[in-house]
Amino acid sequence: MLDERVGEVLSVKFRLKLFDEPYVLNPKATEIVHNQEAVSLALDAAHQTVVLLKNQNNLLPLKDLAGKKVAIIGPNAKEKKSLLSRYGPVHTDAVTIFDGLSQALTGAEILYAEGCKHTDPKFPESDIRDFPLTTAEEQLLNEAIGVAAQADIIILSVGDNARTVGESASRLSLKLPGRQEFLIDKMMDLNKPVVLINTSGRPMSFVSAAERVPAIIQNFYAGEFNGTAVADVVTGKYNPSGRMPVAVLKTVGQTPLSFPMYPADAKSGNAAVTGFLYPFGHGLSYTQFAYSNLQIDTTGFAKTNHLKLSLKVKNTGKVKGREVVQVYVKDNFSSFITYAKELCGYTPVLLEPGEEKTVELKVSRQSLSLLNEKLEWIMEPGTFTFFAGSSSEDIKLKRTVVF
Repeated sequence: MLDERVGEVLSVKFRLKLFDEPYVLNPKATEIVHNQEAVSLALDAAHQTVVLLKNQNNLLPLKDLAGKKVAIIGPNAKEKKSLLSRYGPVHTDAVTIFDGLSQALTGAEILYAEGCKHTDPKFPESDIRDFPLTTAEEQLLNEAIGVAAQADIIILSVGDNARTVGESASRLSLKLPGRQEFLIDKMMDLNKPVVLINTSGRPMSFVSAAERVPAIIQNFYAGEFNGTAVADVVTGKYNPSGRMPVAVLKTVGQTPLSFPMYPADAKSGNAAVTGFLYPFGHGLSYTQFAYSNLQIDTTGFAKTNHLKLSLKVKNTGKVKGREVVQVYVKDNFSSFITYAKELCGYTPVLLEPGEEKTVELKVSRQSLSLLNEKLEWIMEPGTFTFFAGSSSEDIKLKRTVVF
């Protein structure tokens, strides 16, 4: 395998003649690297990674801001260094959350305050015990409270930076680092509309904010157009379609709970906190979708090792949107314990308001197989239940098939 991987790298270098002329500076490179096509792809990829976690009372998207004051608060608002990869040279600039929002929120007066640093002076010890605020921290916090008090809407930009996530940056907590959760509580105490944007490279568990803040966006590191993509979602220029690639726990004490999980993993107890803060596959939209007519065709399965699954999806809302249809499967009876539910397929479908389409997916035999005591992948005869929905917990349709 190592030889295969190395061979693939070397073959590209041979095709590019890097062994013949390794240091040639070809001006045509600028037509290939970071050209308009690449820039458009980067923005599209950034758009599709933004996940809308919560949108109480349809606070988002923000509209009709003429004459209003918007306070952008938080340590990630103007953070730029951690938005780009630290591996290899980077010859471009990243759009910060602040810059993206400032350009997109036309007509509004933009206010700003940092509020707090990414980490406090006692980090990482502060992950396991509390320390009093320093004079400098109190000053930053009070400044943010004063600025936010003047605003009609508060946008909080919190999360990780290069110190709190990455290689050799394992933490003992899933909470927002430093004083960031304290900052969120202080902003919520002002009783104003609040939008929370969490930029992180790991699952982040902000239980209090998840309950108190009306609108929450999960922003993973999305490259140079990070701030542009987030701003487009905030203003409704882009209808979010991102989905959580991991399940988010409520507390680190729930580990090793994850998704997929075994049937007993989520059982309740007299002193247990159960359930996910955000399940695998979760993500909201500015429109709504209806599912119907789930069909499973097993014709030819023995020969092709694939079954065909289809269903209808309709945009029942008022704006164009992309739904990510997710299909999960459960082996109802097996000789070994299998997952309670496991992703076996997904596909995005773009729909105009009122439009309905038939979505088709293929599910492989491998997705229905288990590893036996001989370390062989086998599909045991029996019943399998298929679930179709918007997340691992938001299931719209299900159907059981006998093999």
